[in-house]
Order: sequence, then structure tokens, then C-alpha cells
Amino acid sequence: MRILSTTSILVLTLTFLLFAEPLLAQSDSVNQWATWRGGNNNGVVDDQKVVTQWSENDNVLWSAEIPGRGLSTPIIVADRIFLTTSDVGNETQSVLCYDRNGGKQLWSTVVNQGNLNPRIHQKNTHASPTVACDGERVFALFNNNGQNQVAALNFDGKVLWKRHVAKFKTSFPFGSGSSPILHEGLLFVPNDTNGECAILCIDPETGNEVRRINRGGKFSSYSTPVIAEVGGRTQLLISGGKKVNGYDPATGKELWSVPTKWQVSCGTMVWDGDLAFASGGYPAQQTLAINTKTGKLVWDKPVKFYEQSMLVHDGRLYGLSDRGVVYCWDAKTGKEHFKQRFEQPVSASPVLVDGNIFFTSEKGNTLVIKAGTNDYVEVAKNKLGNSSFASFAIADNKIYARVGVGRGRNLQEYLYCLGEE
Repeated sequence: MRILSTTSILVLTLTFLLFAEPLLAQSDSVNQWATWRGGNNNGVVDDQKVVTQWSENDNVLWSAEIPGRGLSTPIIVADRIFLTTSDVGNETQSVLCYDRNGGKQLWSTVVNQGNLNPRIHQKNTHASPTVACDGERVFALFNNNGQNQVAALNFDGKVLWKRHVAKFKTSFPFGSGSSPILHEGLLFVPNDTNGECAILCIDPETGNEVRRINRGGKFSSYSTPVIAEVGGRTQLLISGGKKVNGYDPATGKELWSVPTKWQVSCGTMVWDGDLAFASGGYPAQQTLAINTKTGKLVWDKPVKFYEQSMLVHDGRLYGLSDRGVVYCWDAKTGKEHFKQRFEQPVSASPVLVDGNIFFTSEKGNTLVIKAGTNDYVEVAKNKLGNSSFASFAIADNKIYARVGVGRGRNLQEYLYCLGEE
């Protein structure tokens, strides 16, 4: 019998880890949705298959009640699902955790009690930003006591730290909605407000500010930044304040700035090759394409995707506009391939899974169309509940949807897991 030396065992172990790492990374991309717009940061999922038809009785694997109100997208990591909620009656802001395998609520942690923002839009809630997760901690952003506040919790629901990171003072009584994102060991917290207009770079271990990206001037906007490989380098992309910007996330240096016709935007930017795309809606509507190498406007359209983000794939730019029309443009030229009326109003951002795009309206209706073609090809239409503001999350070949049933004070939110029965 051959006895392996310590050195041989070490070499074999390192070899296994070397080849196992990409497999683990691939598995993670399939099994989790750890941040706003998913692992690719753009709502596109190429390595999974999900159902395209469902109802309250069909292809529902499980559902669970969600207490209170919130608009945050579910985040899925390991065997957990995390989201936020608020209870106006008790003036609480909380983080919830569910078992992804059956929907059982595992814990609920009250992060704040009292000091809720009295000025928010009638459609908004006090728990709208989506949490971010690094695999060990969950980071939740709340607007509380006139400030943006970040809380870090472990997987057992214990608050590890809580920090008020910036003053939250806006020109409009809309409340908050932009979400934190993680990159290279830092938590990036957007704060496009008249109080402190900056993107704060936070140490996830302590909650302390490491540095900040000053946005220039004072304005109110609601977009979540995204960090992408675009224009031959890593760039942080964000829109708002009558401009679209690209920054170096490692230093905060502004790389380029393009003026826009609108001041306020809510959607997250998308990108393709050297091009980045943004849209806004107040006071004027405009969707535009920007060359991120030169910082020059390439094309624009008088169409707005205001609260919802767009989606780009295979050289085509897609979006469901505020007027309830699905658009498909050539990403490079802006040439219109098709437009088709669906319905309005719209808040949720689309996802693309296995060649199909899912657009959801605030009424709980989802339109599924075929991607990768210049023609409009409808796959299915589905209804779930009658209130849908949060975007879908995709993990392990399943759709996780946060929807509401009922109206006004009688509205009850649910978390649905959709898949083949």
C-alpha cells in the first residue's frame, strides 16, 4: 500500500481547490441572488431555466406571509432568503429571514423603532432598498431619523453594527429607494440627496466610512449604482442630478460626465461593450446611450423608464416604459426593432432567464417575451396577486416573487417560490 507524503497531500489538496473554486463560483451563481439585480448586476441569468407560466394555484412550490409593507427584492444566499419590511403602526423597520426550502420564517429582527420619515410617496414604503449579502452578513439600508442608516446582521438575525452614515434631505417627498452594493471588500451606499450628495464607501466589518465619492452639488435622485467592466476598465455607473457619471470605484475619481434632460432617475444603469444606458423622467423624459471610453452621448430617445431599470442582452436594449410599452432597440444605434403595448404602471425591473424576458406591472401581471430576436414574440402572460412593486429574484431554477393581495389597509404581502411542481 502506497503512503502519500505530507507534501503530496498538500499538492493534491491545493490542486483540488484550484479546480474546485470555479465550480463553487458557478454553483453560487446558480444557487443565490445576493444583491440587487443578481450576480451579474444586470438582471440577466443565462445558466438557469424557470417556469414561464403560473397562477396562484399553478407552479407555486410554496408561499409565505410577509408582515408589514416593503418593496425590497428578496435576496437568496445559502438556505436563506432575506428581505426588509416596515410596520407604520408600530413605527418599526425590520429585516426578515425565511427558509428557502419551504418558506418558513426563521427570524425577524427589528432594526429601528420610531423616527420614520414622515414624507414619502404614497406608493413607497419605509423598507424599499434591497439588502446586500457577502455570504456572512446582511447589509440593510433604511432612512431613519432624517438620515440614511446601514445595519449589518449575521445569519442568525443578530445586529452586528448599526450606523447613521449620511444626512437624508431631499427636494421631493418620495422617501428612499436606492440600495447598497458590495465590491472589492467595500459596501457602496448611495446618498444622492441635498443633505450629503455622495456615495459612501463603508467597511463591512465595522460600519466605518473608508472614503466617499462626492457627486458634485446638491440634488435629489434615487438610482442604485452598479459596478461593471465597461469601456476597458472597471467603472461605477450612476445617473441623477441632470447627469450620468462613470467613476473609478477604487479611487472615486470621476472618469466622465454626460448631461441629461432630467434631474431625477430611479433605475440602475445597464451596459454592453463600451456603451452604458440610462433613463430618467423628471422634469423631462429621456433614455440615452453613452460611450464610456469617450464620455460622449451616442444616441437618445424621448422615452422614460423612471422607477424600473432596463435590460440589455445580445446587442439589444429592452425596457417596459412608464406608459406600459415594451421597447426593443439596437443597443449600438438606437434603431427601434419593435414596441408593443403591455400595461402600466410599472415599478419592478425586468429579468432575463434562459432566453425569455419577464416584465411585471404594479397590478401583478407578468408578460414573458422571447429575447434574441428583432421581432416581438409573446411567450406567456401570468397573474399573481394584484400588487407587485419588487423585482423578481432568480435562484436554483426558481422565481422568488414578493407580491401583495388586497388593497389599502387590507393588503397582505406574500413571498412566492415559483417552479415546476
